[in-house]
Amino acid sequence: MSLVIPKALKKGDTVALISASGATAPERLQPAIEAVEKLGFHVVVGETCRTRHGYLAGSDELRAKEVNEMFANPDIDGIFCIRGGYGATRILPMLDLEMIKNNPKVFTGYSDVTALHIVLNQHCNFVTYHTPMPATEFIKPEMDDYTWDYFITSVTNTEWNGYFLENKLGEMRTTITPGSATGQLTGGNLTLVAASLGTPYEIDVAGKILFLEDIDENVQRVDRMLTQLKLAGKLDQCAGMILGAWTDCGLLDRNHPENNLTLAEVFDEILAPLGIPVLGDVTCGHVLPTLSLPLGKTVKLDATKQTIEVVG
Repeated sequence: MSLVIPKALKKGDTVALISASGATAPERLQPAIEAVEKLGFHVVVGETCRTRHGYLAGSDELRAKEVNEMFANPDIDGIFCIRGGYGATRILPMLDLEMIKNNPKVFTGYSDVTALHIVLNQHCNFVTYHTPMPATEFIKPEMDDYTWDYFITSVTNTEWNGYFLENKLGEMRTTITPGSATGQLTGGNLTLVAASLGTPYEIDVAGKILFLEDIDENVQRVDRMLTQLKLAGKLDQCAGMILGAWTDCGLLDRNHPENNLTLAEVFDEILAPLGIPVLGDVTCGHVLPTLSLPLGKTVKLDATKQTIEVVG
């Protein structure tokens, strides 16, 4: 089933900055606002960008209320999650999914925002965008033209058809399992994807292309989460897989290298036997430069040729 494609943003449109997850450091807020304004958008700053409840951007009730209000507000054209962290899963039962379904908008973010991407794609039936975020990548001095170009394409050219998702020149991909497949693009952060299992918001990967990435998880934890997905039957249902960046996903035991497996070995042992095309080292995730991905769009993955094309 084709998902609704939100209306593309244009200069002068109003974008809401929110946090459904972690609290934003005060010193990062104004630079994040200015970075979005430089793109030509009018910015409305949600209360969650200025509120803290421990490691959360305010109470669950506040964060859910703000998501609902920004989708319901006809003056808001797009919603950018200002950062990730943790907490999006806590607000899922409080979201007015029927109202949100009737008010699709450009919605961006990644990492903990994966929980919202899955729900908006599957329960609200519209395409969302896995992108860098204003209080993290946007304000880094190493933020580059490649990353900006993909982000801007995501929010201003929401159709994407015929568009190839390319690595930055010189950054090579890895064919883990050759072959090609076409399917709806889904996924995001491995930790959040695994955490969805057994809940009403469980990821549906049947016949789809599953994208995964993560940060700060040692190899054993990556192994455990991939094994959980496999034992839950999810990996057998995929048409193909795309693996992004595994930032700081290092050795389990740095003092005894012989006690470790590499990520490549884990991927070879768990993913290669699936018999589906798997493409690795795709420039996307907790890394710069980084791609933006149209989650819910149909893509053609060719792991042999190492290409990803948006086709529908």
